[in-house]
Amino acid sequence: MDWQCTGLRWPEGSDGPALGWRKGTRTRASVLAYGTEFGFRASGERRCSGARGNACPLGAVVPAGSTGGRCPECGRLDRAHSVAADTIPDDPRTYRVYLAWFGPGMVKVGITGEERGAARLREQGAVVFSWLGRGPLMAARRAEEVLRAALGVPDRIPYVRKREVRAALPDPVERAAEIAELYGKAAALEGGGWPEALERLPFAAVDHAEVFGLGARAGTGALPRSGPVRAVAGLVDGGAVAGRLVAAAGPDLHLDAGPQGLVIVDTRLMTGWTLTAAGAGAARVSVPTVVVGGGAAQDGLF
Repeated sequence: MDWQCTGLRWPEGSDGPALGWRKGTRTRASVLAYGTEFGFRASGERRCSGARGNACPLGAVVPAGSTGGRCPECGRLDRAHSVAADTIPDDPRTYRVYLAWFGPGMVKVGITGEERGAARLREQGAVVFSWLGRGPLMAARRAEEVLRAALGVPDRIPYVRKREVRAALPDPVERAAEIAELYGKAAALEGGGWPEALERLPFAAVDHAEVFGLGARAGTGALPRSGPVRAVAGLVDGGAVAGRLVAAAGPDLHLDAGPQGLVIVDTRLMTGWTLTAAGAGAARVSVPTVVVGGGAAQDGLF
């Protein structure tokens, strides 16, 4: 049995992302560093990544373009135990409610387990966030629903939209200001639908630009703005992806592929594949891609 990729992780307290791997019951992580070379070649078929830390009993083959990377049965099992499914209303853990900013006019409200810290925000690619409150699961869920209606913000944002705005972020002050404005509106709701069991938390904008590799360059060209940016649409047997890692956010790795430009790899597409060293070759990226913001496939391969 070979090591299978389990996707990108953002451990609490870490300075950057790490790729997870599993081989049977064994797991490990590869810490990634910006400015270093990153590459791999896919081999064989893509197999279901399992659910809740367990391998798929069928070893089912799954579509190359699926970001879930699971067969229908494992997908149902994973969703049944998620917080979003509301299947454990008596969950004794403490939860936090947050506002997350991904780009101008792109803010969502959500909840996460307090023990996870801000890891959930980094996994979603939130450039800036602020906590709103903390308390029992159902109180946090109630607050989420109230805020969605009162502030006119969603609890989900399509990931492709987050990706499209990442190369042209405004400066940190402007980013924090939008979150602060919405926090103020949320605070004004106290007594008007805010659950009594939920403790209010003070406003504190946390900016992930440095952690994502955007840093002080954000707003002045952290990522190339000229020429098309491509995203990997799915891996294929023998297909390679290689480049210099320049940034990462959420599940995405941003690679400088030389003459092929900036290429984004959604690591959710890597789960379930057997991956080996990329090796030498003329094309640094030899898998199907799409133009970010364009929606059209570019003849399958570079």
